[in-house]
Amino acid sequence: MFLEKSEENGDYLFMVERRNTIQRELVLNAVRAMGCHATAEEIFNKIAEEYPTISKGTVYRNLKILAESGSIKRVEVPEAADCYDHITSNHYHVRCIKCGRVFDVDMDEISDISEKIKDKRGFSFLDFDIVFKGICPKCSDLKKLD
Repeated sequence: MFLEKSEENGDYLFMVERRNTIQRELVLNAVRAMGCHATAEEIFNKIAEEYPTISKGTVYRNLKILAESGSIKRVEVPEAADCYDHITSNHYHVRCIKCGRVFDVDMDEISDISEKIKDKRGFSFLDFDIVFKGICPKCSDLKKLD
């Protein structure tokens, strides 16, 4: 069973029972097996290697359902495609500005960050993703070779 969110205001409206389909299991297993912050396209390509008849729509739809249910975490990446993480607890990410890959940041969660927001516009803050920018070790090594 899943709570269905209202598209208008994000309120939880009612419980919806969703079948745990074979396709959903394939998507969840792919995200977990890849163990990285893969985009929907990368996840689709991984699954299609073994199951060439699966459609992009099926993969994208199931990624959305799995993220909404909390089985995986959707990470919104500024100026890049969203990616999906098998680690669902709150944590931070860094995106390499050279290759675009996303990695976990090793730091403790800032537990009271929401309370430190000084809002003068009347926002109701719901959630956040913090994505740092940097250059990964692999790209740093390539830069040294140039």
